[in-house]
Amino acid sequence: MTADLMVRVRGLSKTFVLHHQNGARLPVLDCVDLDVQRGECVVLHGPSGAGKSTLLRSLYANYRIQHGSVEIHHAGKWVNLADAAPRELLAVRAQTVGYVSQFLRVIPRVPALELVAQPLLGAGVARRDAESRAGALLARLNVPAKLWSLPPATFSGGEQQRVNIARGFISRFPVLLLDEPTAALDSANRAVVADMIDDARREGAAIVGIFHDDEVRSRVATRLHPLAALPEAA
Repeated sequence: MTADLMVRVRGLSKTFVLHHQNGARLPVLDCVDLDVQRGECVVLHGPSGAGKSTLLRSLYANYRIQHGSVEIHHAGKWVNLADAAPRELLAVRAQTVGYVSQFLRVIPRVPALELVAQPLLGAGVARRDAESRAGALLARLNVPAKLWSLPPATFSGGEQQRVNIARGFISRFPVLLLDEPTAALDSANRAVVADMIDDARREGAAIVGIFHDDEVRSRVATRLHPLAALPEAA
């Protein structure tokens, strides 16, 4: 096994039970295997309903793993998210796996600069250094300095998303999960985010992402991982 392997998925299956529809079962993933190494940006590719978001959320343990395994190389060992203790799962999220969604969920009245700096502050980085790096990321993402002291809830959708991206990239996670991070952005800012993804990959991050924008997907993907929609079960 290569020493650069960071994500290892074997036989992952997921079925949703629709209790409001008389217990109908909706299979989404069936025996999915996936390996992701340092320096890769693997883009999940397939039609709507193929399970791209479900797979990405399973890699972050947002969804319970029903069958198979999802392993993350964390702190020098492999951690199977299917049976990890809550404390270990929190450690994986704090130190190894970052997640950037297309939605910003924040505590009201927390300024943008503070929000972006929080992951570093929580890791013990000095406030001056954390805020300096947060400001550099916000500037790179074209968030005006006059907004940094304001809560992102007052921002436009695109500005909120750029704050979200800055927060997700600030810790330089070894594994980075990206769920449509450029969805609300204009072409100029999509290009900035693509550059940031390239930088993270060159620094050794193992990246898994979903991008519906063809141009961004072609720009950042080192390879595509195809997924197909499954037939519905009774």
